[in-house]
Amino acid sequence: MRTMPNALPGQEVASLAGGCFWCLEAVYDQLRGVEDVVSGYAGGKVAKPSYRLVCTGSTGHAEVVQLTFDPQVIGYREILQVFFAIHDPTTLNRQGADVGTQYRSAIFYHSAEQKATAEQVIAELSAEKLWPAPIVTQVVPFETFYPAEDYHQEYFARNPEQGYCQIVVAPKVAKFRKHFFEKLKK
Repeated sequence: MRTMPNALPGQEVASLAGGCFWCLEAVYDQLRGVEDVVSGYAGGKVAKPSYRLVCTGSTGHAEVVQLTFDPQVIGYREILQVFFAIHDPTTLNRQGADVGTQYRSAIFYHSAEQKATAEQVIAELSAEKLWPAPIVTQVVPFETFYPAEDYHQEYFARNPEQGYCQIVVAPKVAKFRKHFFEKLKK
């Protein structure tokens, strides 16, 4: 069953997995044109999985952020440029110390246009040889998104002093802010 997110007319949706969803959410919350960011799970085989179950690696889900954005302000290509700048797309099923299929790099496309754009961006980045290893990001059709538990939503904003946030999330946010300063919300 394919379930589509609730985007308003004129909005688009992107669903991205790049390691811990707290990191991606913290970045995309600050990006101009992104109107909503929800942390959750996609790409698995169990309906309505819990965080605890996803962490076992047995459900097949990835930690995902689902973005609602205004394509008149920011394009899908720009969303992906940020995505590839804030995580390592060359490590299979891991980001730093976070290891497991739930931490894989994946783009869950919502349209043929999104698929083509994702494949084009990956081809361009691969040709540039920015990383010493090949990009392993999956480009797969979006099927179903399950929002994560409430305590995961806006996690970094609500818990900036938490150890993981200070050691892992904050440096990614700082890197993003430095490289994409002109794209920050005012």
